[in-house]
Amino acid sequence: MFCPKCGGLMIPKKKGEKEVLVCMSCGYEQPIGEAGKIKEKVKGKSAPETIKEQPELLPKVKIKCPKCGNTEAYTWEIQTRASDEPPTRFYKCTKCGYTWREYE
Repeated sequence: MFCPKCGGLMIPKKKGEKEVLVCMSCGYEQPIGEAGKIKEKVKGKSAPETIKEQPELLPKVKIKCPKCGNTEAYTWEIQTRASDEPPTRFYKCTKCGYTWREYE
């Protein structure tokens, strides 16, 4: 909630047995009504889910594998650096499964 006096952010604090909302800017206090009570806690952030590449769904390109010399590989691009930098291109050999990257 926001303070009705100054518009600052109000945070919940315990004052004795009661909980009140206190303005971080001007110190204005307001009792927490039923509408202001938290009924459900939000779970913390968890690790992002990763999707394993399914090579048969990736495009194939003609490029020489540095490990086995095969001339075909699956390819995909991921933005691994800042957004103003070009993306990193990854390759996975269709024969031996070796994965390497190429920066532009």
